[in-house]
Amino acid sequence: MKSTLRRKLLTAVAAIPLVAGTLLGLGPAAQAAAQQACDIYAAGGTPCVTAHSTTRALFGAYAGPLYQLQRASDQHFLDIGLLAAGGVADSAPQVSFCAGTKCTVTKIYDQTANHNDLPISWGGFWKGPGPNGSDIGADAMALPVTVGGHPAYGIKVTQGVGYRVDNAKNVPVGAQPEGIYMITSSNYVNQWCCFDYGSGEISHNDTGNATMNAIYWGTACWFNGCTGTGPWVEADLENGMYHTGTGSNKDPNNPGVHHPFVSAWLKNNGTSNFTLKYGDATTGGLTTPYSGGLPRGYSPMKLEPSILLGTGGDNSVSGVGEFFEGAVTSGFPTDATENAVQASLAAAGYGTGGPSNTGAVHAVGANKCLDVSGVSTTPGTQVQVWDCNGGTNQTWTRSGAGELTVYDGTRCLDASGKGTTPGTKVIIWNCNGQNNQQWTVQSNGTVTGVQSGLCLDVTGSGTANGTLVQLATCTAANNQKWTFG
Repeated sequence: MKSTLRRKLLTAVAAIPLVAGTLLGLGPAAQAAAQQACDIYAAGGTPCVTAHSTTRALFGAYAGPLYQLQRASDQHFLDIGLLAAGGVADSAPQVSFCAGTKCTVTKIYDQTANHNDLPISWGGFWKGPGPNGSDIGADAMALPVTVGGHPAYGIKVTQGVGYRVDNAKNVPVGAQPEGIYMITSSNYVNQWCCFDYGSGEISHNDTGNATMNAIYWGTACWFNGCTGTGPWVEADLENGMYHTGTGSNKDPNNPGVHHPFVSAWLKNNGTSNFTLKYGDATTGGLTTPYSGGLPRGYSPMKLEPSILLGTGGDNSVSGVGEFFEGAVTSGFPTDATENAVQASLAAAGYGTGGPSNTGAVHAVGANKCLDVSGVSTTPGTQVQVWDCNGGTNQTWTRSGAGELTVYDGTRCLDASGKGTTPGTKVIIWNCNGQNNQQWTVQSNGTVTGVQSGLCLDVTGSGTANGTLVQLATCTAANNQKWTFG
């Protein structure tokens, strides 16, 4: 109760300068922190009615929590907040809280006074993999990034991950105009339905054309062919992801968007126009691949007060993607407002997460190096420990995606068969971006598998050359501790 009250007070205080400036016509006057995306939207007369991010504040004065974690070991919860009001996430408590276990993001807090927080979705027409057909939360450690040089974590939406709030307050409904932006990535996409952020149906069922207005990001091509291979920013308006008013994408200048951090934009005036834009979220301006009439049968729009992330309106759960921040606005933002927001996103300083370095991985207990037997490049070769010799089979690179690669990035350290049980072999395999090839370096020196939550372990605490490496329940013993470089 005290935590909830404190959050409400902090959010209310954060909103006062914005509300006062808007009502008095003074604009968002001098603030302690720099103007953020939702300050700019408010100054443009199209205020944010939701503001979701796991990486930073979207208001210059916001001082509340960003998201909620739950760890598997004891089911305890933890809110992750900010280093300072209007700043970036304070991720250090997360690293400590989740050490030796798996953590799930169970809620993404709304930074507006509407409190349209996103909990894990209860499901819908298409069932999720969670209890009673609900969706599941994202692995909290799966998407490390940096913002302004500070470590933070995004939401990695794998199939079955979904968040949703129904009966959201003060969001556009019916044919009321709406704007949306989000920061996502070209690194992790597919063609399936639907990695969305925006408005959907409160019933979590398909209730007909024009009952959705959400950004879709991926490689879906539903209508009459597309130029290139994507991914593209599209509009999920229900019963179709639309590149244009006719659905198809024949624009030779829009074969796909390829940036580690992409800003994706959709605005819809409810009756006669929807506009799609994209940009590099770290630099430059915006490109508009389409601005024109709504598809036939989609005017007027029939929006319902449900805001979703990661799934389609009917809870279609096959899409994948990455989410770092986003907002929904009341009203149809001007191009000038969106350009100013884009400039503020670029100034935030998104970067790939975690240290990226190359060198040996030392087994503390054995005083040896992580080694690929016989300098083999064959997928499926189990790794071992061996006297350190600086060979290519002992030279590992930690990527921003959490991979440990060898042989110039052609092979990845891999939990064999996507195993999640103690004793699973740790092997090399062709890099494929799956979470059984992603690893988190914990503050106590252990290395945990993102998929399994188990620790990289020298079998039997062995110290002899050739002792195999496996996954095991985390104990923080010396045979599970590693140093890099």
